[in-house]
Amino acid sequence: MKTEKKVIASMPKCYSIAILNAGGERSFIVATEKEGDCQRFDLEGRYLETIWSAPGGVMTMVQIPGSNGAFLATHKFFSPNDSKEAKIILAEPVRLDGVPVRDLSEPHIWNIRTLAELPFVHRFDILTVGSVNYLIACCLKSEHEYKDDWTHPGRIYAGVLPNVLDGFGPENQLPLDILKEGLTKNHGYFRCVLEDGRPGSIVSAAEGVFRVSPPARAAGTWSVEQLLDIPASDAAEIDLDGDGIRELAVYSPFHGDQLTVWKASDGKYREIYRFPQPLEFLHAIWSGSLYDKPAVLVGHRKGDRDLMGLSYDHDKKTYVLDPIDHDRGPTNVQVYEYHSRPVIIAANRETDEVALYTVLPQ
Repeated sequence: MKTEKKVIASMPKCYSIAILNAGGERSFIVATEKEGDCQRFDLEGRYLETIWSAPGGVMTMVQIPGSNGAFLATHKFFSPNDSKEAKIILAEPVRLDGVPVRDLSEPHIWNIRTLAELPFVHRFDILTVGSVNYLIACCLKSEHEYKDDWTHPGRIYAGVLPNVLDGFGPENQLPLDILKEGLTKNHGYFRCVLEDGRPGSIVSAAEGVFRVSPPARAAGTWSVEQLLDIPASDAAEIDLDGDGIRELAVYSPFHGDQLTVWKASDGKYREIYRFPQPLEFLHAIWSGSLYDKPAVLVGHRKGDRDLMGLSYDHDKKTYVLDPIDHDRGPTNVQVYEYHSRPVIIAANRETDEVALYTVLPQ
């Protein structure tokens, strides 16, 4: 995979990425794992503004669908050993008088308030079914008593995210219900598309990989289906070989070094490929199409600390990893299209580097 790289910022322990669409403007935001900034950039990679300078601990950021650029984010998840005070916050662009702006092209400041104090919340998402937005939140663990304590498994929480959030704050927090318990090292999250076209979630933990489905209709119920029973850190779903059946690309175990590909046959997933070399501390993962070719972006944080593209070689009839960058240590990646070319945003945490990679035609 050929790319052109541009380093756009130095952000100590940069970690989380989100793309914002507000009015006629598209931009993206990057925030830090440790104490530090959340900064916004245009699609050229030019700095636009700093949304906050503290507290950091940002694992996930997701725009509220159809909003003026308002988004949710985690705060104060600094590490598995330091996240008892983690929470989900709302960041909303407003005028100086507090009135929400129409979009981010207007002069604005950012109003930030707590929506839900949720200890150890690591990943979350907003799933839209019909006219209803659902919030799903995954907590790495449920309690912590000493360093590297994994004796209190994590949970999945879920609830309705109202269209109007004015009444919610630290004193009146957004209610969330426990959807599933008993998930040790509940780390991985991936938004998938269910068979009926609804958005769903793939959650990875020591107990395996699970598919979570939101209610299909108002007053319906959530469902949780186990796909794999192996310890997993992250998983992404996509049809790489073009046979009409989506594969699962899986990292295992927690923060592990094994990259495998699984495919369902007769209702059961089976491993069909294992990358022969260990990739230490696998972390960054994304799946989608790059110039209409399905691919998974793979990044790991120790050892060679590479960013690579996983795809299927139809001539060799096997899966291949193409290098994109070396010794940068990406934690998360996102992709957008700009001037008809895919652009990869990488938060290269281990080198404090925010970088754009424009993917070139082959």
